[in-house]
Amino acid sequence: MMEERYVIGVISDTHGLVRASALDALRGVDIIVHAGDIGGKEVVLALEEIAPVRLVRGNTDVEAWSRTLPETDVVEVGEHRICVVHDLATLGLDPEATGVSVVVSGHSHKPRQIVQRGVLYFNPGSAGPRRFQLPIGVGRLVLQGRQLRGELVRLEA
Repeated sequence: MMEERYVIGVISDTHGLVRASALDALRGVDIIVHAGDIGGKEVVLALEEIAPVRLVRGNTDVEAWSRTLPETDVVEVGEHRICVVHDLATLGLDPEATGVSVVVSGHSHKPRQIVQRGVLYFNPGSAGPRRFQLPIGVGRLVLQGRQLRGELVRLEA
């Protein structure tokens, strides 16, 4: 029997900027998670044209529409629980103890993926305006059965 395969698009820190290259990199995913600092409803609408979207509020998301967004979300896809939070420092749960296999965060604008105690910590970096000399990018999580891998996708400015 073939295990189901899911591809999750991961984006963060758009700060109101919808890059065509980011949208292109996310095409074909099953679901998109946005790890906060969205910056405007137009970002959400553009992402929703590609796939269903799950959002968390970032520290700069202060408009009325974004105040109702959760600070943390747990998304279940296939055999995986994915915890989404904007700032990793505010993570209010123990991923290992709660069966979370991936923690997605943003905030730092620095792309990073590291496995600690069996949990993948994944930050796609920023898809919004360039900050300092940091790269611009999005990410993908590829899940098949219990297997998972993260891909950091660098975008041209």
